[in-house]
Amino acid sequence: MEQKKPAPVLDWHGIKAELHRRGMTLTALATRAGLDPSMCRKVNSHCNYKAQKAIADFLDLKPEQLWPDRYPKNKPRILDTAKYPPVEREKDAAGADKRRCA
Repeated sequence: MEQKKPAPVLDWHGIKAELHRRGMTLTALATRAGLDPSMCRKVNSHCNYKAQKAIADFLDLKPEQLWPDRYPKNKPRILDTAKYPPVEREKDAAGADKRRCA
């Protein structure tokens, strides 16, 4: 069963048009976000999460809404420590006991 990718809220031309409607350019937005001035201009062809976040924050959207194909759909695979507590050997703060090993 093949899942369809969600469509982005705005395409690249729509993103640029909305930025210009709000009185912002991609270069000025990158500078304001502390990035290289060309980073936001390159977002269409190069994946840069900081630049994508700066654009999405300015447009009051999430980066996942503008670039759904660049963000994973699955949850992170980090184990929940409340559900899966560390095993006894990981709890030991003293480390390996050299006398037992010798």
